[in-house]
Amino acid sequence: MRTIVITGGTDGMGAALARHFLARGDRVVVIGRNRAKFEALVAGVTRGTPSAASRAEFIAADLSLVAESRRVVDHLTAHHERIDALVLAASFIRQRRHVTPEGHEASWALFFLGKYVFVTGLAARLRAAGHPVVVNTAVPGARPDAIDFDDPGMTDAFTFTRSNAQQRRANELLGLLATRDNPALTYVTWGPAWLVKSGFAGDVGLGMRTAATVFGTLFGRRPEKAVAPVIDLIDHPAPGRAALRGAKRLALGGARDDKDAVRLAAVVENSL
Repeated sequence: MRTIVITGGTDGMGAALARHFLARGDRVVVIGRNRAKFEALVAGVTRGTPSAASRAEFIAADLSLVAESRRVVDHLTAHHERIDALVLAASFIRQRRHVTPEGHEASWALFFLGKYVFVTGLAARLRAAGHPVVVNTAVPGARPDAIDFDDPGMTDAFTFTRSNAQQRRANELLGLLATRDNPALTYVTWGPAWLVKSGFAGDVGLGMRTAATVFGTLFGRRPEKAVAPVIDLIDHPAPGRAALRGAKRLALGGARDDKDAVRLAAVVENSL
């Protein structure tokens, strides 16, 4: 029986993955903020697969806080000998700069610092699996110069576009660090090929919220269809680092990647 860990697993694509792997007979650990949604998800699967409830675990956490990510990693390390797949799908969109009680810029903390803690903190448990996989739902393809190494919290000139690009670039480099540490690891930065019908969690303006709701409703794919490439990645891992939009592979690698990955790790370790 595989152990699948999913952050943001109570809504949208994360929930679709949790339902799939529970129905398949895997052990699934969901990290999120809403236990009621988790219980409804499990109840739905249990109607067709009675054993699902015994293989489902929920850990309540606010992953915009680094301390919470560390607490979850400690719990997973204490209770699971190995982790076969780690899906990093937690999301909360912020259009404006926000600082957490820990002093980190909130989007940087949720979309990168917490993921860094998960990937590095669970490295031994991933290494214990035969064919470990990390799927990071950070849409690939950010420009190489997207990270402000001197000010990753963007205290000056914060914009949603700059913040989004920085997170995406950082998560690509995290894959370089992770696969160096564990050559057997499959690490994929992945984004859906098209809009997905799912709940929209975020602190954004009316325009962005309305556009996301309307276009998602009219043109979005159901989460169950959107995550089919992710399921294939977990079922058929290929060690190394990759980037995909839907099922389409994108080019990775550049002249500055190695240097930037080392620099990023130093910046993050100094800030945590």
